[in-house]
Amino acid sequence: MEILRHVVVLVHLTGFAILFGAWVVEAFGQRRFTRLMTSGMVIAAVAGLALAAPWGISYDLNYTKLGVKLVILLIIGALLGIGTARQRKTGSVPAGMFWAVGILTFLNAALAVLWR
Repeated sequence: MEILRHVVVLVHLTGFAILFGAWVVEAFGQRRFTRLMTSGMVIAAVAGLALAAPWGISYDLNYTKLGVKLVILLIIGALLGIGTARQRKTGSVPAGMFWAVGILTFLNAALAVLWR
């Protein structure tokens, strides 16, 4: 069971890596939102929700950390959704939205690794 949990952690971090990697590529390019960013966010969200279940562990989960990470992920999802809709309508993403997604994604990954 422990190995399965570690695999889910790996998938969770991979989702954030996909989201952040796609964001970095666009930061040096056209500064737009892509489907790859949304896919990475969905992968991270599904794996994160699976990790929030207390299965196969002998310690208590830090629900404060999980709640903070969930709120940040929901904000990222909202920004991606609103930004993608504006991108379709106007052809570009507002700069503040674009940079907020990158900063919040990095923050969420940092919380996953550093907050114990």
